[in-house]
Amino acid sequence: MVTASAVVLAGGRGTRMRSRIPKVLHPLCGRPMVSHVLDAAREAGFERLVAVVPPADGAFREAICDPVSYAVQASPLGSGDALLSARSALPGSGTVAVLCGDVPLVRPDSLQRMRTAHDEAGAKMTLLTATVGSPAGLGRIVRGRDGGVEAVVEEADADPSVLAAREVNAGVYLFDAEWLWEALGALSPSGRGEVYLTGLVAAAAGAGGPVVDVIVCSEDEAMGVNDRLQLARAEGILRSRIRERWMLAGVAMPDPGSVYIDAGASLGEDTVILPNTHVLGSTRVGRGCVIGPNSVVEESDVGDDCRIVSSFVSGSRVSEGASVGPFSNIREGTVLESGARVGNFTETKQSRLGAGTRALHLSYIGDADVGADVNVGAGTITCNFDGKKKGRTTIGDGAFIGSDTMLIAPVTVGAGASVGAGSVVTRDIAAGDLVVGAPARPLRRERSGEDGQGEE
Repeated sequence: MVTASAVVLAGGRGTRMRSRIPKVLHPLCGRPMVSHVLDAAREAGFERLVAVVPPADGAFREAICDPVSYAVQASPLGSGDALLSARSALPGSGTVAVLCGDVPLVRPDSLQRMRTAHDEAGAKMTLLTATVGSPAGLGRIVRGRDGGVEAVVEEADADPSVLAAREVNAGVYLFDAEWLWEALGALSPSGRGEVYLTGLVAAAAGAGGPVVDVIVCSEDEAMGVNDRLQLARAEGILRSRIRERWMLAGVAMPDPGSVYIDAGASLGEDTVILPNTHVLGSTRVGRGCVIGPNSVVEESDVGDDCRIVSSFVSGSRVSEGASVGPFSNIREGTVLESGARVGNFTETKQSRLGAGTRALHLSYIGDADVGADVNVGAGTITCNFDGKKKGRTTIGDGAFIGSDTMLIAPVTVGAGASVGAGSVVTRDIAAGDLVVGAPARPLRRERSGEDGQGEE
């Protein structure tokens, strides 16, 4: 195939969204709508991507993290004018694809079929079409006696015979670059001074064509998003595609319709996603996990063979074999090492729980470094804020923290130390010591009896 570039038109105002957010930046399955269009073009093999944006483009550059070039359309004077704005960012030869940033459901394989048909025919122009049940608001495809595409007629300009057609323009085009720039410059603007790409269809047909058309596999691909109702419909379709892709890849979902998986998430084989569960952002879930029911995991890394039940996990790492829940809140900056267990009604934040450590009931662990094989008793609180600044709590390997303990940070509990139930720890505890009370004080340990250890 010849060198191909793709232009995504993203400068429309989108007034029907009734929003301060530009239309194409509204989120769709966890990513800006326009990013799905850029993804499709990239996956279809287009080497250079250009986004046409409005003059106040700061929000676009911040939201679109994809490696793309930008072209600015100074005034909203139609799709043809938007494409002309990108001319300096594109090569003068090869193939140029044009996609709309508000048509986010087009599939990469449809774009690949277009490229193949375009190159094989040596076409000046190729367009994507769809036959839909309800064509209202869409430009109709007009075909000649030989079946070839002759024009695209907008609904406002169509007579009754054209309005009866159900084949519509999907708003995706491929052009021969040399022909494109000459033909686009020759288009006459509308009465409102706008230049539309659809005028190129009749120009290409009038120049002897051929105008190649490729029909989408599903009419959903031609769906544009202009308001929040259409945004919700697009979200539902895209989420269904995402679920189907992961189930075919070996992920089980007993009730798929109740599961929400963002486009940037990844799931391992033999993982089970139970009902009413959300896997959001760029979350990675390993193999053999059980997530849910009623769980939210966002922007987190979950290792193999983990279990998260009816809990919220955000911005955290849950290592192999660890478990969370039910009814726990694992907040940003938490690291659960291999085999760690966080049980019911426990909250963690900016903390590390070492391998095999257990915090199973009604505890808060914030700004803490907890070693391996530590038992954190029910009702334990790391008191990490004194009203002015945060302090950290450090608990060594093998320590035992009794129920209803308060650890007043900054404080350190040494390895193997024990804290009696109901203690208030205000000073560091040496390794191996036993402390009790409020404030906690050490008890001396002595050798005695056959068991080798007594207390006094």
